[in-house]
Amino acid sequence: MANTPESPNSGTTRIVAGETAPKPKRRRTVEIALAVGLVLLIGAGAAVASAVSQNNQAAPAPTTTPAAELKLGYFSNVTHGPALVGTSKGLIAKELGETKLSTQVFNAGPAAIEALNAGAIDATYIGPNPAINSFVKSNGESISIIAGAAAGGAQLVVKPEINSAADLKGKILSSPQLGGTQDVALRAWLGDQGFKTNTDGSGDVNINPTENAQSLKLFQDGKLDGAWLPEPWASRLVLEAGAKVLVDEKDLWENGDFTTTVLIVNKKFAAEHPETVKALLKGHVESVNWLNNASAAEKATTINAVLKDTAGKPLPANVIERALQNIKFTTDPLAGTYNKLLEDGVKAGTTKQADLNGIFDLRTLNEVEGKKTSAAGLGQD
Repeated sequence: MANTPESPNSGTTRIVAGETAPKPKRRRTVEIALAVGLVLLIGAGAAVASAVSQNNQAAPAPTTTPAAELKLGYFSNVTHGPALVGTSKGLIAKELGETKLSTQVFNAGPAAIEALNAGAIDATYIGPNPAINSFVKSNGESISIIAGAAAGGAQLVVKPEINSAADLKGKILSSPQLGGTQDVALRAWLGDQGFKTNTDGSGDVNINPTENAQSLKLFQDGKLDGAWLPEPWASRLVLEAGAKVLVDEKDLWENGDFTTTVLIVNKKFAAEHPETVKALLKGHVESVNWLNNASAAEKATTINAVLKDTAGKPLPANVIERALQNIKFTTDPLAGTYNKLLEDGVKAGTTKQADLNGIFDLRTLNEVEGKKTSAAGLGQD
């Protein structure tokens, strides 16, 4: 049968030999959309790749500069010998160079911590328990312990008629400040003896946190039965007020080693002014070395001169001699003792259980000294 042309109204597309059949309109629209999507996807991928490449580049180091001023805290205690020597002999100021050194004297740790957290000071010599408490309360954001300063030099001294722990029931004792290192030591020890104490002063033994100088006067006036104090105050109560030692804290620690004073710094300040912190540590190390190499007479004279300025009068020769015999000056913060210090704080009711990892940053100390002081797994060294 012969092929005949189809009617133009048949609704069927005629295919001529050698021609390609035109594509349906809808299919074409889909292909165009897919092509455009592919182009956009490739462009987005390139942008992502560029962003990833930029993010993988090392972030620029934060700009740090020496601080215009370093505000340093310490106590008028022989246990703060490195601070007393470092400030009075100009060892810290010399290392700080153009950074101005200003100082503030405190009676106990919690007050110093409050000043540090408020920005009134940048670094301070302090007992370990207030440092732990600040670290725990701030979830590790507030402070770093950057060096040790002193070990030993704390005792529970009491009236002569008190001969044992049992004799303390119903008695009135004092410590420098609630939550301070000696306050925690006293409460933890009393707990081990079976006594209950409360932070409001009630309990089987009444503990009234009192400024050191006031504790001496109250004891002399017969209004206080004893006190757990750092040096030189323990020696002053013994030699000036007739107290006797019931507990020497060194007897409660393995090898007699327990930390009394450390050097801490505000973390934000340290991050912004690492050069200033390094200079402070250089002066601190020089001060500790001076104390460990000086004669007993040199140490007593130098420390007494500072105590005269801060406390109004120097210590009697026998008091400062006894106090210095009880103290070891060291840059090692004895990090291995801190879990027990934390447990004592928990037992005393002045802190809560926590992870102390990160409380130490001993890297700069180790750089300055050229030797390894361990953070005992609780920070960087």
